[in-house]
Amino acid sequence: MNGINEWYNAIANIGFPIAIAIYLLIRFEKKIDGLREDISRLEHAIQELKRTRGK
Repeated sequence: MNGINEWYNAIANIGFPIAIAIYLLIRFEKKIDGLREDISRLEHAIQELKRTRGK
């Protein structure tokens, strides 16, 4: 029975932080992808603005 308690403690102490880290990485990845798209659109808008003002 003592071995089971050790496994339970190991899973509780190691598994929970790993699960939280994976969850946060997935959420941040989605936000970073959104930011990348926004930056790309902003870059195109700036280039277009430079073209129209340069004329």
